[in-house]
Amino acid sequence: MQFKKVDMLGADRIAEADLPPLIPAVRRSGRAALWSSDPMHGNGEKTGGGLKTRNFDPILSELHQAFELHRAQGSALGGVHIELTGENVTECVGGAEGLSEADLPRAYETGCDPRLNGAQSLELAFLVAEMLRG
Repeated sequence: MQFKKVDMLGADRIAEADLPPLIPAVRRSGRAALWSSDPMHGNGEKTGGGLKTRNFDPILSELHQAFELHRAQGSALGGVHIELTGENVTECVGGAEGLSEADLPRAYETGCDPRLNGAQSLELAFLVAEMLRG
């Protein structure tokens, strides 16, 4: 079994990158694929102060695009990878809380990759549930 991982697309590249032609190519090959989206890693950015963060809106946009690209080609997105915590961290900006760059130092605890906090995670879960309904 061979795996091809296509990641680091980001909200600005998913529709123009490898995904649209890859879906029919896999179908033509006769192989089964479990398609998964990782909207966290392609949407990282650094603040003016050097903190690594992620913005909720591009994460949501990439997920929405992934669902739509699959639907348009008669495929299905079968998984989503999200880095999150139930804690009230301030590592990612945006979401209903409206966290901004100024909020990040308050509870920035990650040693590596910024995570969505509990409120952002719950918000995203409900939005993904809506996307699943189509």
